[in-house]
Amino acid sequence: IELAWASHLLLTNTATKSLIVYYRGKVLLRRGILSQNSEVKVSNIIKRVLETGKAVYLVNLNLYPAKIEFDYLPENTQGLICQPIGKEGVLILAANAPRSYTKQDEIWIEGIADKLANTFSQF
Repeated sequence: IELAWASHLLLTNTATKSLIVYYRGKVLLRRGILSQNSEVKVSNIIKRVLETGKAVYLVNLNLYPAKIEFDYLPENTQGLICQPIGKEGVLILAANAPRSYTKQDEIWIEGIADKLANTFSQF
């Protein structure tokens, strides 16, 4: 229920078009506009998010060589946030326009990820 609630809020109240929850080495949720490829690879950016516990916001994915790391997102993905879910997961949010997320969106996304981390830690 938490995943349904969180993903619905993010897809309807931010520029997010694709959302993936990756936790403890597994994809728990893919929602929104999806790519044919469903396999999330732990790329350099995701490793950095997991190791540092800090979000990464790529404001215009086309400008970064890391774009190839996210072949499991739709081809037209331009804005991307990788938000840590505690120390064991990542919330991956994709938008189809550059600079899609505001500072307020980033704060809100962090709060939702913290809520998910709290819920997941109970299992």
